[in-house]
Amino acid sequence: MRRLILLALVGLGAQLVDGSLGMAYGVTSTTLLLAIGTNPAAASATVHLAEIGTTLVSGASHWRFGNVDWKVVAKIGIPGAVGAFAGATFLSSLSTETAAPLMSIILLTLGLYILVRFTAVGLPKENLGKPLRKRFLAPLGVVAGFVDSTGGGGWGPVGTPAILASGRLEPRKTIGSIDTSEFLVAVAASVGFIIGIGSEGVNYAWVAALLIGGVIAAPIAAWLVRHIPPRVLGSAVGGIIILTNTRTLLRSDWIDASDNARYTFYTVIYVVWAAALAWSFQQYRKHRDEERRIIAEAEAVAMAGGVPDDKATTPAV
Repeated sequence: MRRLILLALVGLGAQLVDGSLGMAYGVTSTTLLLAIGTNPAAASATVHLAEIGTTLVSGASHWRFGNVDWKVVAKIGIPGAVGAFAGATFLSSLSTETAAPLMSIILLTLGLYILVRFTAVGLPKENLGKPLRKRFLAPLGVVAGFVDSTGGGGWGPVGTPAILASGRLEPRKTIGSIDTSEFLVAVAASVGFIIGIGSEGVNYAWVAALLIGGVIAAPIAAWLVRHIPPRVLGSAVGGIIILTNTRTLLRSDWIDASDNARYTFYTVIYVVWAAALAWSFQQYRKHRDEERRIIAEAEAVAMAGGVPDDKATTPAV
């Protein structure tokens, strides 16, 4: 019973972070399951089964608070499901340990860009509201879905920073769309695992515990995304990307840093991250009206199909 309560609390905490920052449910939950002796395939299968329920509730909550761009959900979610199914059925035995550090370097770079961009400059203005193209979202979805199913998490860590870095979708809609589309990924990965390994090693009581915790947290997280200032949200996402990928690099065979070195890096990151959040909040308060105007203009551009009103023309038949 104690273990089930712990799993429920982990599910609650992981979904609270995932639903408000667009990542971490799979990584957090899978890490715990591996730590208590679950084999990697069964751990990933357990998490994805729980995510079917948590992502459904999370998506509905984000939709309720206006955090979802359904065009983005379709363009990235369907390719993501394909990648997740392939990873779960045919490639789940492929080790991603070698590729993990390289991917972490790429994501760390994106995280640094996002943190600096949102902290120092604020919301992007040039491309905000313009449509995200399928030629960008489809490959991103396939890669993120594959990484998610083979590594036990990765949909948010890969998808969220890439979309934020494009500057075309405001943070709350990026997070809401990624969380909503993850339902398709969770279903596809779960089906793939059932085909590949059956129910071997999957403890459905653990699935239920993770699910209960995640379902409780999902509406709270969606509400937070709706009310946290976009500039602060961008800085928060950038910081969590930097922290998680620095952790992966320092623990990888490429570096294999000592405990003292790792804790020193973590301390520096936490201090810089806290300062960035404080600065972002201060600048948001100073430029609140401007940021609201930018968001309103971006939403108008999005409703016009990505074309500003002063440049809109009659569409060709």
